[in-house]
Amino acid sequence: MIVSPTITTMTSPTTRLIKLDAQPAGTPDTDHPRPERLIRGNPLRETWNRVDDPLVAGQVYCGVWRCEPGHWRIAMGPTERELFTVLQGRCRVHDERGGFEEAGPGEAIYIPPGFAGAFEVLEPLTKTYMICE
Repeated sequence: MIVSPTITTMTSPTTRLIKLDAQPAGTPDTDHPRPERLIRGNPLRETWNRVDDPLVAGQVYCGVWRCEPGHWRIAMGPTERELFTVLQGRCRVHDERGGFEEAGPGEAIYIPPGFAGAFEVLEPLTKTYMICE
């Protein structure tokens, strides 16, 4: 007798395709970096979050983010990670050792769990993102 393994899958509330673009419809959520994290400027950040779904152990967020030039410290949680792709503008993600990665249109950066450093917007930036916690 052959026994098939049981496969457990999670059904996500989002079951449709979602297209993200540089000019999203609707009103964004807006904020600024926390004052204690600011390095330069106080940029307005606009977020059109299109996915907020639970994972088996965590959460996934996905959408479009736009920001004015500025520079602030960031810290990813122990299970938090982000992959983003720049649609317009330029940015840098600085690590604590003094290195950085710079991205422009069509380029992507992956920020791993536990990362600490800074995010710098060099030119008005629009990006798509996916964050998993």
